[in-house]
Amino acid sequence: MSEVPDQLLMGNEAIARGALEAGISFAAGYPGNPSSEIIETLAKEAKNHRLYVEWSINEKVALEAAAAASFAGLRALATMKQNGVNVASDFITNLTLSGTGAGLVLVTCDDPSGISSTNEQDARFIARLADLPLLEPSSPQEALEMTRFAFDLSESIHNLVVLRSVSRLSHTRQNCRLGELRREDPRPRVDLNKVFHTFPVMPKHQIMHDKLRRAAEAGEQSPFNRYEGPDRPELMIITCGSGWDYSREAVELLGLGYRVGVVKLGMTWPLPVKWLRPWMEKVSKVLFIEEVDPFLEAGVKEWAAQIGPEIGTREFFGKESGHIPHWGEQTPDRVIEALTGILGLDYQSRESVYQEKISKRIQEMVPPREFGFCPGCPHRATYWAVKNALHLDGREGFVAGDIGCYTMGIGPTGFNQIKSVHAMGSGLGLLSGYGQLSPFGFSQPVISVVGDSTFFHAAIPALINLVHNQAKALILVLDNRATAMTGFQPHPGLETNVLGQAVPPIPVENLCASLGLPVTILDPFDLEPTSEQIFQALQETEGVRVLILRRPCALVQGREGGYPFRMQVNAERCLGEACGCNRYCSRVFRCPGLIWDEKSGRAQIDEVICVGCGVCTQVCPQKAIEKEERQAS
Repeated sequence: MSEVPDQLLMGNEAIARGALEAGISFAAGYPGNPSSEIIETLAKEAKNHRLYVEWSINEKVALEAAAAASFAGLRALATMKQNGVNVASDFITNLTLSGTGAGLVLVTCDDPSGISSTNEQDARFIARLADLPLLEPSSPQEALEMTRFAFDLSESIHNLVVLRSVSRLSHTRQNCRLGELRREDPRPRVDLNKVFHTFPVMPKHQIMHDKLRRAAEAGEQSPFNRYEGPDRPELMIITCGSGWDYSREAVELLGLGYRVGVVKLGMTWPLPVKWLRPWMEKVSKVLFIEEVDPFLEAGVKEWAAQIGPEIGTREFFGKESGHIPHWGEQTPDRVIEALTGILGLDYQSRESVYQEKISKRIQEMVPPREFGFCPGCPHRATYWAVKNALHLDGREGFVAGDIGCYTMGIGPTGFNQIKSVHAMGSGLGLLSGYGQLSPFGFSQPVISVVGDSTFFHAAIPALINLVHNQAKALILVLDNRATAMTGFQPHPGLETNVLGQAVPPIPVENLCASLGLPVTILDPFDLEPTSEQIFQALQETEGVRVLILRRPCALVQGREGGYPFRMQVNAERCLGEACGCNRYCSRVFRCPGLIWDEKSGRAQIDEVICVGCGVCTQVCPQKAIEKEERQAS
């Protein structure tokens, strides 16, 4: 066997590599940070393997497609972020009853602290809800090995296996030892003597629990369970995933290796209780370190209560005791604070006076930053038009938002127009309610905004509901020709798929027209006609109206040659503070390419940042911002 050289891999790349080493033939997912790179990595490798990869229309369909491959005898992977598990949960709770064929693994990449999400939900709940094995790697190397193990486990119990990553693991890098790639050429075939369904439910439910029992036996022998510390620790930390690294670092910094032991569980559901019991018998105090919810903590406590008559009671510390916060990412500092509090230690990583000085100095040096649209982003122009239209309407209208770059319409960069943001497609769903409230005296106009990718993912059922129930609704589809927020992945409205193959696009306007809806396509960069069209649509009293605001994402446009203009401020026309506009361009419009020069008392163009979209020429009341055609290079 030839030796495979080590590679520096990101956590998501390691998961993809583990899947390739496991011999997968099919992979599907829906883009969502922190999970997106798994499918992207596999797509790049697809040409070198007998492998099909797709971005599905949503997470439920992704898992269903992967399950079909499993039923046909091919190992398959489905990927998503924590929000996507909610979307797929209906199918998951049926799939666990029907069982699977070849190995099938669901990877959920959770996002503690909501770094790139609308929540920091803990998706591990699905393992208990659906009685599925749950694996939690602690490093890219372990992610690679655990992914490989997950496919073997799935195949042995004929059920789905869940592997959970988190943001820091997905996006950290490690030099990984690679294994040999599995070079098989399976031929898909559905055995007609097998059936994949949930009936009769009760016997299938019993079988499902038997599968979980067999998974537990595998978990007891798992090489991913580890203990580090003294033979009889004063305190034992029970942890999993990234908590292993934080816990070991905290113990090392405090010099507590002789007093504190650390247990890491690779499978956190079902718990490897036979392996864990000898360690539990040796301690009286247990601290739990995990992200996000007390999932492991609750499971261990429940089991400890059952064996309490045999081993006695234990003192537990963690989220429920208040020693570890219920929110946010874990850190070594959090673990240190918990350990020092429990053990009565006096430890300070740095003097408080020094900490205060350095914090103040950092605040002085680092300029304030806020979330904002990119220079040239069409969404800024859209919200400007929306703001003007709602102001002219004068009935205290507002925007029901959705998930995407345009979510930033909740803040100053979108002129604070969005008043609600929830799940993907929920903007249109809320319209199903708002649009039926006029008989109760509700008179405020409501606009729903939805991106092109989100439209396909989750908005179509709500749109049909609006039409069928004759709601009053105004929908703006913000079509920027990309799944821009998560890395420009293709969606059904575009002409290519994740493999770079030409595919038939599904135009948003065609879907809307099939429902009998009038559709107007607008360029958001044309501020005045766009504002006018939105205003006129607000005056209509019946039915569903759809406006498609179509303009490529500024970064997509940049890749395709950029915008055609070079911008400049006419110093003679710009009156500065004397204008009366109160620095309208830089204070209100807030494009990063427009800056206020204190020295000259005039607006200026930051030519490093400005992309030359030309929209700002329509904003200045003095027409002091000018554009000229760029010279062809």
